[in-house]
Amino acid sequence: MLCVGRFRFCAAVLVLICARHGSAAEAVDRVARTLPLPSDHAIRLEATVADVTIIGSNRPDVAVEVVRRAPQQADLKRFPVAIDSTAEGIRIGVTQLDDGHDARLKSEIVVHAPAGAIFDAVRVFEGRVRVSALTAGCDVDLRRGPIEATDVAGRIRLESGIGSVDVRDATLTPAGMLRLRVFNGSIRVHFATPPASARILAVTFNGALSSDIPLTMRDSFGPRFGEATLGTGEPVLSMDVVTGDISITVNKR
Repeated sequence: MLCVGRFRFCAAVLVLICARHGSAAEAVDRVARTLPLPSDHAIRLEATVADVTIIGSNRPDVAVEVVRRAPQQADLKRFPVAIDSTAEGIRIGVTQLDDGHDARLKSEIVVHAPAGAIFDAVRVFEGRVRVSALTAGCDVDLRRGPIEATDVAGRIRLESGIGSVDVRDATLTPAGMLRLRVFNGSIRVHFATPPASARILAVTFNGALSSDIPLTMRDSFGPRFGEATLGTGEPVLSMDVVTGDISITVNKR
């Protein structure tokens, strides 16, 4: 029995050592750049497996930080970092070569940009995207994972294939729009105060629809559809889900 006990103890220690060794063997690197952003330039970001954070502020330039993680050092070559400034704008890329989708090759991307910067395309295959304090425009398409947006305005489009879209304290501005779409998952929109002017359209084909803002509902059969016209009926807040719920909430006074 004593030998059996010692064997189990040694085996447990060996597992712990291997686990620590595996963690230490993970390859990590960091790339950081700061680039000027002319007023007529847009920003485009593409990544395969990534957690992306985009933060707007009163800064004049764009600061990008990319942290990559992979099982081995050689694996970092499989998803190179590209941060380029061209005549069209700034391009940030951390995509896997040969259309790879290896979940072990992960990146964390943080972008600090002017609040008025336009992100004309943020394309991520899998991960999470967080956007805050942008006032002009942002177009996000995430195939797998959640999208979170806080304090945004302007022309905003957020789409998740399998995941969710959460928007808090957005401002619906003239000539702007807020378009939200999820294939499988939920959409949640929260306003600090009800918008004074908007055209609200919401439809879910397989799910529930609830709203603190009164909507005219059409849900006797098939898809659940709700709509409302506030003020002049502009801009448009459009939400559609194939499978999942939609909710609109407003701070209680």
